[in-house]
Amino acid sequence: MVKQISIFLENKSGRLAAVTRVLGSNGIDISALSIADTTDFGILRIIVNDPGKAIKVLTDNGFTVRSTDVIAISVPDRPGGLADVLEILARQSIGIEYTYAFVGKIEGEALVILRPDDPERAYEVLKENNVKVLSAEDVHSL
Repeated sequence: MVKQISIFLENKSGRLAAVTRVLGSNGIDISALSIADTTDFGILRIIVNDPGKAIKVLTDNGFTVRSTDVIAISVPDRPGGLADVLEILARQSIGIEYTYAFVGKIEGEALVILRPDDPERAYEVLKENNVKVLSAEDVHSL
């Protein structure tokens, strides 16, 4: 499992810059990110090299944060590669709340973050089906 941090942001100019500045000035490296927004607020989801420190510095700087377990996987970078993995989970009735891709350096593979509705079970099912599940260390070293 990989720790993901969700940060709730007002839709105001400069809020995303403030988050990234706080993280950068504290030596925290972002490996992956996704942002979803509504009219009034956004949720920034990030994977960082030091989740505990990131939560502390963000909270100390007035941001509302939450930590969630997600799964990082590597799938063949070809049409249908992700579908093959998602079908494994669907056959086990494991739903996906959201997913996003991230940039990495594994030749011929696409890297994806999954947030299943049952992370522990999804992790086991993926491993049993020989899906390449990445550790937090793997993600941070890419």
